[in-house]
Amino acid sequence: MEGKEKKRIGIFGGSFDPIHLGHLALANYICEYEDIDELWFMLTPQNPLKKESTGASEEQRMNLIQLAIDDYPQFKASDFELHLKPPFYTARTLEELRKRHPSIDFVLIIGSDNWLKFQQWKNPEEIKKNHCILIYPRPQFPVNIDTLPQGVKLINSPIFEVSSTMIREAFHQGKELPYFLHPKVYRKIKEQGMYQS
Repeated sequence: MEGKEKKRIGIFGGSFDPIHLGHLALANYICEYEDIDELWFMLTPQNPLKKESTGASEEQRMNLIQLAIDDYPQFKASDFELHLKPPFYTARTLEELRKRHPSIDFVLIIGSDNWLKFQQWKNPEEIKKNHCILIYPRPQFPVNIDTLPQGVKLINSPIFEVSSTMIREAFHQGKELPYFLHPKVYRKIKEQGMYQS
């Protein structure tokens, strides 16, 4: 009997504060065009160095992710990193995932802006040794594909110039941006008064 191929799960980390259509469209593209069985939206803890308090708790952000992804079976909301002890490093998160799920290949998904400073991350060589990396393009952060090591791929996804910061600021200013968010996410934000000044 032949050994079963390992499941490949993409890890898409972020604060998702809030999750928006740019996140969802990119993740959708990756699931359909890359060799990924599932994609986990990995919620990262609030950065204690950030002075801004957005008014969205980890629980609220997890709830918004779940609302946004309910209709797409390849998406999963994960609070895995919230249960790890600080400091929070991607290398450590991936190491813990490998320990707990040895039958899964975890693929790291990062933007080209992060790839260009990847060597400054904690244990970058360990990450590259143990994981494939998919890089999605970001404006003003070009990547030379000829310099990419084995196991690292620049994907040909569309560029989505929507940011959570812009959406939070719009809510602070009383503006309406329903078409930048999943309808369920937009309704929940309005109902709970999140991101209001």
